[in-house]
Amino acid sequence: MRIHHLNCISTCPLGGALMDGRSWSLRGRLACHCLLIETPDHGLVLIDTGFGTGDVEHPRPRLSGFFLSLLKPDFRVQATAIRQIERLGFQAADVRHIILTHLDFDHAGGIDDFPRATVHVMAQEQSVARAQRTWLDRQRYRLQQWGRHALWREYRAAEGERWFGFGQVRDLAGLPPEILMVPLPGHTHGHAGVAINTGAGWVLQAGDAYFYHGEMDLQRPHCTSGLRFYQWMMEQDRGERLRNQQRLRELKRAHGATVRILSSHDAVEFERVAHRPLTAPVATVS
Repeated sequence: MRIHHLNCISTCPLGGALMDGRSWSLRGRLACHCLLIETPDHGLVLIDTGFGTGDVEHPRPRLSGFFLSLLKPDFRVQATAIRQIERLGFQAADVRHIILTHLDFDHAGGIDDFPRATVHVMAQEQSVARAQRTWLDRQRYRLQQWGRHALWREYRAAEGERWFGFGQVRDLAGLPPEILMVPLPGHTHGHAGVAINTGAGWVLQAGDAYFYHGEMDLQRPHCTSGLRFYQWMMEQDRGERLRNQQRLRELKRAHGATVRILSSHDAVEFERVAHRPLTAPVATVS
């Protein structure tokens, strides 16, 4: 299976280097790291969608004023998943499956660009997102982005076997067994990672289980002060979030040669694996 790495519209949070660890301006720049997988028999599989064309064209009311002000997304239609997928020579209908790490606005905004795709998500994530119980839930979970999508498959964390010691969901409907959902609750109650067996090893898209590459440092785990605060603000279960970060470090320590762990928002990780700057869309296939 071939994996393409897409940055589907960066966010530019207040704080500069206090957020991303490297910017010299008032605002930093974070990735919105999505994976596009070419499978031989199951079409294209998109892991997270980033922001979509609807978010670019009509940011309000699809997105909350609070997060628009705080994060100031770099809205460029050419950076949406659908436009980058078209640059690779595909069409929206070729994306048959979307797997979500969770339903936050910067991960699920492109769902309606792929109306024929089945969206796979943890059942608890869908339940909490639709309930809209708190003010923060109403800001982060935007029904305007995905509430009308018809094709969903939900999974429970207790199902399935285990993967490198993590609880997992196997046999995602209509997907090859090389693609697994790995429950990683904490950031949200239904948050999950997605593991892909490439044949040469595993790639684990850990979503928002951590935000900064330094958090996976085996000698001295560390995070920028801004992202540490942001993770605290957004977490739904602090204990689970910190436990899963530790488990990810243990996974890296024991299996780092065969499992590559990625965060959704770290620019350094994205550029390292994509081999291009964060601001550059995927190259056209000749």
